[in-house]
Amino acid sequence: MYVGIDVGTSMVKAAAFDDTGRELAVSSRPVELKLHGGFVEQDMDEVYGAVVAVLDEVTGRAPGPVELAGLTGQGDGVWLVDGEGRPVRAAASWMDGRAHELVDRWLADGTFEEVFRRTGSAMFPGCPGPLLAWLDSNEPEALDAAQAALYCKDMVFQRLTGAGPATDVSDASMPFLDPRTRTYDNRVVELLGLTHRRRLLAPVSDPVATAEARGEGLPSGTRIANGPYDLPACALGAGVTAPGDGLLIVGTCLASLVATTELDLTGEPAGLYISTDRPGHWLRAMPAMVGTAALDWVLSTTGVRHDEVDALLAQTPPGANGVRVLPYFAPSGERAPFVEPRLRAELTGVCLESTRGDLVRATCEGIGYAARHCLEAAGLDGKLAVCGGGTRSPAWMRLLADVLGRPLRVVEGEVGARGAVLAAAERYGMPLDARVWTRPTQVVEPDPGRAAYYTKGYEEHLVRLTQARARART
Repeated sequence: MYVGIDVGTSMVKAAAFDDTGRELAVSSRPVELKLHGGFVEQDMDEVYGAVVAVLDEVTGRAPGPVELAGLTGQGDGVWLVDGEGRPVRAAASWMDGRAHELVDRWLADGTFEEVFRRTGSAMFPGCPGPLLAWLDSNEPEALDAAQAALYCKDMVFQRLTGAGPATDVSDASMPFLDPRTRTYDNRVVELLGLTHRRRLLAPVSDPVATAEARGEGLPSGTRIANGPYDLPACALGAGVTAPGDGLLIVGTCLASLVATTELDLTGEPAGLYISTDRPGHWLRAMPAMVGTAALDWVLSTTGVRHDEVDALLAQTPPGANGVRVLPYFAPSGERAPFVEPRLRAELTGVCLESTRGDLVRATCEGIGYAARHCLEAAGLDGKLAVCGGGTRSPAWMRLLADVLGRPLRVVEGEVGARGAVLAAAERYGMPLDARVWTRPTQVVEPDPGRAAYYTKGYEEHLVRLTQARARART
């Protein structure tokens, strides 16, 4: 039995698999996001407690001993810990917007672009560089007290195993890692004014760190591997490894990933290059800030239940009777395929005759247009897989296939946990058949007529977006 752990932004999950990749048991537990005045934080003890709880449950329900475990989790943010991996302060989430003024300043003075040209990372307010710089100016005592500024999965790994602080090349990719040398670029640290905090950057384990569990959640002695983080883990779990193939993750974050062997640091700085466990292979990533979180907000505001979404989408025509949504709901603006910290969502075309179905469909269409923008910018020219919570809605998957104008290889289940296990198996030299583990559940074909309609709608979306970006800068 193999166990994958996926420490998500709003949900912590563990899944047990047999040697063919069949899910034997899944356990999940929600964790709280605390939002206040642009700050988005999480309680590390709550997150770690949720990890232990889901592991206890899934190992208790699944048969047989645990051969090995793979760990993945949300990326970015800052998780300040002491020598035991325990919190110095609340974790600042990747959704946090407190450092937007720093990013604005770096956009204006050229720092932002220079960092991208060196690392392929287009910084955004919730990534470690701006957050650490903000903390250095506003909460220096927290940095003084910390031994390391980790990423989410690294904190969990340290506490599960007692190993020292460490991260991997995927998490380190934003914003300090040189993708060619796979080591930290100290010039980037200097550009962000953090040379005196350089000690806080965790050592990069390449290949990923391994250790044995101490007995919390997993049986003592269980072998566990730390990484990659959730975006590349999902790519592994969906079988996206060939150059040109892509993955769309319709989760809290709307993430578009395309596998590549080409490193192009020219063009508009946006997204990032995620280093993978294979040197010379990257994922060109365009992780938009908000995916299902945008729909959740609309559902909550309109009083629509999740189980009503498919029926509303079926009842409402393409174009949502003139309602349009620019789905940039994050308090920190947008980060892909462009960086605009002050951009906000816009709803247009609403009138007294607009229905709940119009609002829901317009939101789903807007998310689809944002996904198409990201996938084009990432260079998709091969097959496209899709995973995440949004795949549970067949109507939304049909809508997405139409908006994107291409077939979708839908991969259901715990794709991130699956990828974490495959990464761990590779690290430990265990022969698991990745092709069997990553077979799609179904393939959704686009309707030619609706796809043509949405191609025109996408062009109109780009015009509205250009106008909204101009307003955000005034």
